Amino acid sequence: MEDVRATYSMGMDLLHGHGARTHRSTGEKLACKTITKRKLATKEDVRREVQIMHHLSGQRNVVDLRGAYEDKHNVHLVMELCAGGELFNRIIAKGQYTERGAASLLRTIVQIVHTCHAMGLMHRDIKPENFLLLSKAEDAPLKATDFGLSVFFKEGEVLRDIVGSAYYIAPEVLKRRYGPEADIWSVGVMLYIFLAGVPPFWAENENGIFTAILRGQLDLSIEPWPHISPGAKDLVRKILHINPKERLMAFQVLNHPWIKEDGEAPDTPLDNVVLNRLKQFRAMNQFKKAALRIIAGCLSEEEITGLKEMFKNIDKDNSGTITLEELKNGLAKHGTKLSDATVHMNKLDREEHLYTAFQYFDKDNSGYITREELEQALKEQGLYDAEKIKEVISDADSDNDGRIDYSEFVAMMRKVTAGAEPMNNKKKRDVVLE
Repeated sequence: MEDVRATYSMGMDLLHGHGARTHRSTGEKLACKTITKRKLATKEDVRREVQIMHHLSGQRNVVDLRGAYEDKHNVHLVMELCAGGELFNRIIAKGQYTERGAASLLRTIVQIVHTCHAMGLMHRDIKPENFLLLSKAEDAPLKATDFGLSVFFKEGEVLRDIVGSAYYIAPEVLKRRYGPEADIWSVGVMLYIFLAGVPPFWAENENGIFTAILRGQLDLSIEPWPHISPGAKDLVRKILHINPKERLMAFQVLNHPWIKEDGEAPDTPLDNVVLNRLKQFRAMNQFKKAALRIIAGCLSEEEITGLKEMFKNIDKDNSGTITLEELKNGLAKHGTKLSDATVHMNKLDREEHLYTAFQYFDKDNSGYITREELEQALKEQGLYDAEKIKEVISDADSDNDGRIDYSEFVAMMRKVTAGAEPMNNKKKRDVVLE
């Protein structure tokens, strides 16, 4: 129960959704991920995340955990600060982008996944947001982060819980029967996005995305694919193979001619449409992230406690998951209470909370969110990025009047975006900023 404040002082700036801390003795700046204990279904999830990060300690391309601390209300994970920002932001900032550059990035990501698998770990939430650059230097190393959904696995073991993030989730995960090949599928989605600027399986809502993923039909005839090299298309097809047994493994991906250092990937710039799509694909994340934080604060202590009790009543074997049999029995015994729980679980989408979030942005109560108001709110949340503001406004502003009204705000919140929250029917935990 060592107090994190005894060793680290809290910084005023916020980076990548984590509080910034400074070591009192050395002055080193670090990141701090704070997890609220009252919203944890079980502390085993956090313990496993700490174990996994210690297990990966010393790997050049994995964020380094410096310490784990627990107080009465929170668990604090202190780790090295990746001040270079998210991978997508670096790609967009460069302004010019080639297949060879994409191959180099993907090579590092696949090497990280290969290391994890060799050490008996599945990441289970591979997506661009979980790869950060250590510094703003041109040659800064890429670091994998957020092992909150990661698990240890044994060869041949079949996993069944649905976890991941909407666009990146593998079809076999949706079918509840998967292994480490699911991480490779997610890498394939990233490769497709690197080269096309949009995800391969897209829809306006999660159910539509999942249907497209399960269908698994790749269309490499549309723009910009006619201008992409045959080697890149060959690798995309072999990684995004719907059958995990036919899908390339990490070491096979690394041996593919397109991805190898000084391999077949051409050094000619990709079409500007790819960068423009990447900007649009990423634009809404910060706005939506800020709004979700406001809405999350609307859940009362009583509501959360009630949900935890309902879960425990149904989870008879205390496994942390609810089986189909337990759910059937629970519905028979607690039908009315469970329908109440459903209402609480959908609070993020409830009108009253959406309106509360809208009011947070609409500082002058005019009924519209202006550019200036959005800038101010994102600065308050530590999520402001001057380069993205124009894209954020234009993407949400369906009537093109330069501002966002309530109906446009609701439509934006209910649309699945690139940074959709990870799904996990086992873990209900809240990461907060102090």
